Amino acid sequence: MEVTNKYVTVKTHIDGLAPQESDFELKTTALHLSVEPGSKDVIVKNLYVSIDPYQSNRMKRVCSSQKLVSTADGITPGQAISAHGLGRVVASGNPEFEKDDLVVGLINWEEYTIVKGGNTLRKLDPMGFPLSYHLGVLGLSGLTAYAGFVEVCKPKKGRKCLYQLLVGQLEIWWDNMPSSSAVMLWAVELLKGKLGFDDAFNYKEETDLKSTLKRYFPDGMDIYFDNVGGKMLEASVANMNPFGRIAVCGIISEYTGIGERAAPDMIDIVYKRLKIQGFLVIDYLKGMDDFISTTSNHLSTGKIHVLEDISQGVESISSTFVGLFQGDNVGEKVVKVVDE
Repeated sequence: MEVTNKYVTVKTHIDGLAPQESDFELKTTALHLSVEPGSKDVIVKNLYVSIDPYQSNRMKRVCSSQKLVSTADGITPGQAISAHGLGRVVASGNPEFEKDDLVVGLINWEEYTIVKGGNTLRKLDPMGFPLSYHLGVLGLSGLTAYAGFVEVCKPKKGRKCLYQLLVGQLEIWWDNMPSSSAVMLWAVELLKGKLGFDDAFNYKEETDLKSTLKRYFPDGMDIYFDNVGGKMLEASVANMNPFGRIAVCGIISEYTGIGERAAPDMIDIVYKRLKIQGFLVIDYLKGMDDFISTTSNHLSTGKIHVLEDISQGVESISSTFVGLFQGDNVGEKVVKVVDE
């Protein structure tokens, strides 16, 4: 059986600028839904794909991250873009996967993906939760939030924490998060209302972030979870208490080259004896099973509140990705590629 397969690609490398919809192209190719005899390839009908800001580094002509992490390798213009996602097996030469199995792993921004050898896939048990949860709160985004806060920051009851959200992944389960930074008024109210933060503020409306943090944290901060970088990181270092911890999982303000690069006061870092640690979710994949078990229990008991921002159709992938850099989402950015 042959089908048409729509996929998203970049027309050329994107260097030094925020991505625009005009940088992307929707292409169509023919695809046979069968594997060659003796092949272990797996063909997946993609149901959901994750939309993540780190992809912008892959779209650059050259970026240090492309050399350091295999899943962040450079994207070739004109070719499909790999991403975390989930789908259903339509054909398999790998005995570990059968037709109609639900799988999650590395696929592409497209309707169907041929996964060579099936090596980047694992079977998925939905456990009664929406499939999209397995890219967000039960997926790599959730594990990133959990590992960064629990394993890197190592919070203790009573510590003062700032969680930099960029109104992105909002899977909140910890009882000790008193403040958050958001980018829109309605998101601020959402954080304080539904999600139960003690307070929140729109950092884009603040002209002096150091003074803002001093106002919200008069006794200083013990923990800062950062995925934005820039001026917010500088202000946070200035307001950290001695022996504070900063977990850095992203610097979206610096990915495009438009925002100012962070220049925290090194004297503060030395004399406050701060620990600043960058980390990647791949550092904690061995704990994925335990994380899913714990998080699914919290979901079942209502301890975790999940927010998602789901777009429809492969055609929406480029606009959804561009929206990440405009701060127009609340929740994990996911595209539902097709209905089953």
